Amino acid sequence: MNTLLQPTYFPSISHFAAMLQSEKITFEVEDNFQKQTNRNRAYIYSPNGLQLLNIPIKHAKGAHQKTKDLQIDSDFDWQKQHYKSLETAYRSSPFFEFFEDDIRPFFEKKHKFLLDLNFETLDIVNKCLRIKLDYTNTTEYIQDIDATLTSDFRYLVDGKKDTSSFERYIQVFEDKHGFINNLSVLDLLFNEGKFTVDYLKNQRI
Repeated sequence: MNTLLQPTYFPSISHFAAMLQSEKITFEVEDNFQKQTNRNRAYIYSPNGLQLLNIPIKHAKGAHQKTKDLQIDSDFDWQKQHYKSLETAYRSSPFFEFFEDDIRPFFEKKHKFLLDLNFETLDIVNKCLRIKLDYTNTTEYIQDIDATLTSDFRYLVDGKKDTSSFERYIQVFEDKHGFINNLSVLDLLFNEGKFTVDYLKNQRI
């Protein structure tokens, strides 16, 4: 079955599980941008608990913006801040050093468009997992879905609507704050390494 998703910043575990369990993946790229979604944010497990990584974007005044046209606000050095946060959160995890060289270059370059950036984060995680996920993009906004042919997982872009719950795995600061569910796939990658793919394939979406 085809799965319809939104491109997001270092996708959540639910997002990646849906992709790995799909026969075909289609990304919605003709939608209007909505604030406070995972289009430009990701969540990690910091020493203080849940931490938001947010990409600053340029908003047009008084107009709807298509996500594919959205530009990143380069006045903020968010890359340096995000990578420092990842280091603080995961330097002591089992697999951070193993994947560090694949991930660091992403945070050392400037990106213009949010959509291009999101697809690059997807490619980075695929490289780390040594998998290839083929996908297509929409050419117009899809409003009505044939549920017999397509699973509509676009709602996963909104963390408030994503109520997925997954099996516990060991997290770096779990002894302080307990298990935090459905973070960015980076949390799973740095803690589980090569077991990440099997974990994702076995979760219920």
